[in-house]
Amino acid sequence: MDVDLPGISFTEVNGQVFLHNLPVAGRPAVDPSMLTAALAQAGFEQCAKDVTAIAQAASDCNTHPVSFVVQVAERRDAQVQVHMAADEMTAQISLVAPQGGKPATAADVLRALVEASVAFGIDTAAVEQACALGQADHVEVAFAIPPEHGHDTVFQALIPETADRAPKVDANGLIDYREHGGITVVQVGEPLMRRIPPTPGVAGHTVLGRELPARAGRDAPFAPSLVGAQAALEDSNLLKATLGGQPVLVTHGVMVEPVLRLAGVNLAVGNIYFDGTVQIDGEVSHGMKVQAKGDIVVGGTVDGGLLDAGGDIRVAGGIIAQAQVQAEGAVSARFAENCSIHAGTTIMLEDMALDCALESGNQIIVGEKAPKRGRLVGGSAKAMMLVRCPLLGSDKGGLTRVTVGANAELEAQMQALLQRLETEKTHEENLSKLTKQLTATGDPKGMLERVKASWQQAVQVWSRSLAERTELEKQLAVMQRAKVQVGAGGVAGPVDLTVVSTTAHLRTEYSQGVFSLDPETGVVWTDPAGRVKPIR
Repeated sequence: MDVDLPGISFTEVNGQVFLHNLPVAGRPAVDPSMLTAALAQAGFEQCAKDVTAIAQAASDCNTHPVSFVVQVAERRDAQVQVHMAADEMTAQISLVAPQGGKPATAADVLRALVEASVAFGIDTAAVEQACALGQADHVEVAFAIPPEHGHDTVFQALIPETADRAPKVDANGLIDYREHGGITVVQVGEPLMRRIPPTPGVAGHTVLGRELPARAGRDAPFAPSLVGAQAALEDSNLLKATLGGQPVLVTHGVMVEPVLRLAGVNLAVGNIYFDGTVQIDGEVSHGMKVQAKGDIVVGGTVDGGLLDAGGDIRVAGGIIAQAQVQAEGAVSARFAENCSIHAGTTIMLEDMALDCALESGNQIIVGEKAPKRGRLVGGSAKAMMLVRCPLLGSDKGGLTRVTVGANAELEAQMQALLQRLETEKTHEENLSKLTKQLTATGDPKGMLERVKASWQQAVQVWSRSLAERTELEKQLAVMQRAKVQVGAGGVAGPVDLTVVSTTAHLRTEYSQGVFSLDPETGVVWTDPAGRVKPIR
């Protein structure tokens, strides 16, 4: 509103706004709102007003018939406030809008940050955006530069098809099985592995410039005593073969196993015992035995033979006629019938398994390459985490037994450990009692210190065993996620299905789905749509 206040005017000096009052006879009474409107009318609306001074001035204008001058407002520039995180990892700004004064510029903010000792990680784009808005409340404009931690030593295999004796387990407890063909052979002097040394890392800084140290990468040398391999004389980070044979990947290195190649194994050749890998181009005849510390690769069929490998066993044909096959690693074949197969990791049968005894430390996969013919019928199949096949059982065959969530080796380890823990705890308690007794009744023979030392050692031994039990319990707990996956063929004929320790007797047909264990309802079947049905 327009106001006309005779005798009242305003002046500005160095940003300060003053009210001048000259008494005028007959002037209407003045109130604070009229003075505020007069300030705006005079061009000082945006200035910071002193409400108290304005109220007092209005009263004086009405009651003091004398001239006076009083400050009632001032121009205030925008204010920049810097807020520092306690850990110095970020800096924030708040911008208080100007009141009749100058707005904050990026230069003003940068100056305020420098005055607050912010020296690193300033985000000029964030500063400019805050200034464009004219005001801001705790906007982050500076960020610490984190340290770049060093990389650990990397071991890079240079032979693509190197056999792996250290299988990797994923988050679901399954081993990443990769099928190989024949044996890869290297020659003397051939590069096997490149060792990439660790890096030291690059230090970072807080916004105030305090150094954030980087963690150096862990250094690891090639594994000692790698059979058939050593570091090159001209390059200590390059591993080369010192003999011809099959390269085998181990932790922090590659070793080379000698390879024995045979046309076949029969009565004319005799049983084979070899400290390396055996490659058999043809068949292994009935009753013949092949034992190797490395892999065994058979180009034909194992017809009633006995195979025992410290690595993997790969059979291009079938395993039949009461053959017995055992490997610390994986076993793969085209099919298996009326035989026994034991694998430390994975059993992989391309086609079918008929009336076999299969046992795997991780998983059994049947019919992966022949889903229309693939089937697991008769006999038994036992794996720790997974059994998968297109068709399970047959209405024309006998009973098929499948067990998952079982690992005899781990269970035996746990049983032995529990017995050991009981013995160790008894020993620790006896030493504790003796220590207390000697402390209370005296120690004439000077035994107390030795008994205390033995007691402390017993406590440490028992504690290590407890940690071992915890680790074993974790591994056994993974088995609760074990499952049986059945493909389009579903379940036909009688099947006894055991998941962990709960057995379901399947006597009706089931279509494609997954059998697993529900802690509350027992064995359940889940169809591809996710519908769950308890097995009664």
